[in-house]
Amino acid sequence: MLIASNFPRARETAEAIAPAFGSPTIEIDPGFGEHDPGPEIDGMTFEGYVERFGAPDWSDPDVEVFPGGETIAAFHARVGAALAATVETHRGSSIVIACHGGVIDATFRHLLRTASTGSFELHTLNTSLTEFTSAPSGEWRLKRYNDVAHLHGLPAETPRTTPTS
Repeated sequence: MLIASNFPRARETAEAIAPAFGSPTIEIDPGFGEHDPGPEIDGMTFEGYVERFGAPDWSDPDVEVFPGGETIAAFHARVGAALAATVETHRGSSIVIACHGGVIDATFRHLLRTASTGSFELHTLNTSLTEFTSAPSGEWRLKRYNDVAHLHGLPAETPRTTPTS
């Protein structure tokens, strides 16, 4: 099973890796889309956001950090619901999801039953691989996180500013 969020960059990634999985049909699931910053912030760089609104306070998951956007709690609830539905629908199957760093972070916290904010920070790298497996008991195991070994030997790209969405 190959799933992608509805963002073009996730769909493009899914299309690029599909041949490695036998070219399955790619299921698009907006539940795996990145944290929605709302129309006022969408497309703004993080640096631009900080310049305009100040450094965000991520400590309270119910605070609207992005004016008009999703709260952390709403984002985590959306990702958790998409994950639960996907696991239930495809129980016993291998599932590959092309998504975003925030979604991986929310999934990490959800599956490992940690708080949606605080305790630790995750810095998921672009194009990295994260792998969870489920045990027969229903517990989840993190097998790998931020694995970028597949990029070894590729030319480095010039760093660019990452937009908030």
